[in-house]
Amino acid sequence: MTTLAIKVDVDTDRGTRIGVPSLLALFEEFKISATFLFSLGPDNTGRAIKRVFRPGFLSKVSRTGVVSTYGIRTLLNGVLLPGPHIGRRCEAVLREARNRGHEAGIHCYDHIRWQDGLSGMSREEVFAEFDKARKEFERIFGEPSRTAGSAGWQANAFSLAAYDAAGLLYASDSRGIHPFFPRLENTVFRTLQIPTTLPTLDELLGRPEYPEKMIVSHYLSLLQTGVLNVLTVHAEIEGMQKRELFRSFLRQLHARSIPVIKLETAARQLLEKPVSIPNCDLVQGTVDGRSGTLALQET
Repeated sequence: MTTLAIKVDVDTDRGTRIGVPSLLALFEEFKISATFLFSLGPDNTGRAIKRVFRPGFLSKVSRTGVVSTYGIRTLLNGVLLPGPHIGRRCEAVLREARNRGHEAGIHCYDHIRWQDGLSGMSREEVFAEFDKARKEFERIFGEPSRTAGSAGWQANAFSLAAYDAAGLLYASDSRGIHPFFPRLENTVFRTLQIPTTLPTLDELLGRPEYPEKMIVSHYLSLLQTGVLNVLTVHAEIEGMQKRELFRSFLRQLHARSIPVIKLETAARQLLEKPVSIPNCDLVQGTVDGRSGTLALQET
């Protein structure tokens, strides 16, 4: 059987206010339950300008239409405009996602700080930053988060240790092919990793080898039977600019009776037999169509 889990990364204030309700309506239309991972602190998206020096960043910007995707206001947040606090401003939207039966978890506190700065933080700084996200999540939802999925697929020994200390059920920080317990610096961490297995839409958009009219069929061709397929979508892309393209994909899933589940559902099933879950090294590497280095499952 073919099974797909959909994880929604919510990066910005605009994506939370506009993209999340849009996705909730789509998921309701197709009777889908998904996992939403929220950015909970200030939206400082404008500070990503320093990525201009990262190989592949300008190419991705030109392909994906950053201004039309995020909007001028978002691109000024944290630079010329103060970064709005997403958790305080949008808490009703966050609660609505869970009230509709979706899973809610932590993406980060400050998206730019975590994605661009994690590798340079001390252990104490990593724990403190993650604790900010945990406290804001608990303020909004009245209970601790059981999951986290890192901004930009960033992970290291400090962030994995913070997850273990928080007692998370699972995390989704990496790119890979199957669930695993991450091994790093001779330590096997306790928190299950469920990696993203499929390319994200922004990794395909604008590339001549992936014309937009063929993207849905390309995704369908990548789905494998007998394994957990995991797709990460973004509230700012699939929930806004490319909503109709995503709707076409969901329509095809529905027509083929391919079940879509929450990551939590998969995690609980997997953890019924933890001895069957392999330990795999977590390494740094690159992914086709995305700039910078990411946490990858070594296979």
